[in-house]
Amino acid sequence: MGASADTRGTELGRYLKARRAQVRPEDVGLPVGGSLRRTPGLRREELAVLAGVSVDYYIRLERGRETNPSPAVVDALGRALRLRGDGYERLHELAELASGRASELPACPDHMVRESVLRMLESVRPLPAYVVSRYNRVLSANPPGRRLMPGLWEWPEDQRNLTRYLFLHPVGRTLYEPWEETVALSVAHLRAVAGADPDDLELKKLVGELVLKSPDFARLWERYDVCERGGGQKSFRHPKVGLMTLTYEVMRLARTGGQRMVVYQAAPGTPDEEAMLRLESADARPEPALASRGAS
Repeated sequence: MGASADTRGTELGRYLKARRAQVRPEDVGLPVGGSLRRTPGLRREELAVLAGVSVDYYIRLERGRETNPSPAVVDALGRALRLRGDGYERLHELAELASGRASELPACPDHMVRESVLRMLESVRPLPAYVVSRYNRVLSANPPGRRLMPGLWEWPEDQRNLTRYLFLHPVGRTLYEPWEETVALSVAHLRAVAGADPDDLELKKLVGELVLKSPDFARLWERYDVCERGGGQKSFRHPKVGLMTLTYEVMRLARTGGQRMVVYQAAPGTPDEEAMLRLESADARPEPALASRGAS
């Protein structure tokens, strides 16, 4: 489902407002003054002055009424908001979407995983690996990948979302260390990929549920931090195999509407690798070689 021009402009405005709230006047050389501020961060007129645009223009931009900012204006806003890396790129992407200069991500008609990808999941064993959708729904996994996230597979297929697991599953809230850092990155990634199609029904349902059920998620979602995940490191306190720190790589799968394959590993001969290898069989009931090939 594609987003209308009005919706795309509104999404750009939400991003500007959220990032504006996180810049303190003293961060950009403005006097703090003695007057109380009703909201945190910069005022609209302060940001407009810093970016060299009129206050009226900026207000229309933030309210979604102006949808065609020039690249120079976007650059100026990014500098004024002290954006770097993924945050700076997200501002440009949302501006391009608002103006209609960028095409949206292709819609994925279903959640089927290709046969070739399923074979890849099996071929990397004993490394834990799984495939997720654009919005972090787990679509398939090899056996150690399934055992990496205890309890997730007890949920119905359409509920097996990593972000939901982190916030709402009791094991998900204790599995990762530190939990706060892990969930912040997960929400930032969801924000990053959500900007291309904020009206996606799956996304709206997921966000709506988590905002209602998790104050932690609602707080992080409103911050509008963005971060594209391309790999990194995670530490686990796993109830079956104990403590381990694993590195992971993320591979984007072509022609899938945003599916990604995630593979974990550890340095050979380390206690982390020993713990990871126990996911293959130790203290775990038998699992099928490959998970479901699709979800309704």
